[in-house]
Amino acid sequence: MPSDDELAPDPVTAALQRLDAVLSRLEATVTRRLEAEAAPDDRDAELALLGEDRSRLAAALDAASARLAQVEATSGEVGHRLDRAIAAVSGVLERH
Repeated sequence: MPSDDELAPDPVTAALQRLDAVLSRLEATVTRRLEAEAAPDDRDAELALLGEDRSRLAAALDAASARLAQVEATSGEVGHRLDRAIAAVSGVLERH
């Protein structure tokens, strides 16, 4: 049967085991910290992209609104010209 000295790990082995456990916990903590720090950067980048998209869409909406106003003004002018042309043709037809 082994003696008590043979069953107990030597102090160097025990210290190495404790060091290994501490290093494992430290590595896990560093990994979690790096992941946590990377997440806000990703969110910041995504927010920046969303801001750029919003600006681009706002500019496109402004351009489309300006174009719509131009088309509405043009269609109003065309409507007035058609009304005058119809009145002129009606006047000519009534005289004949």
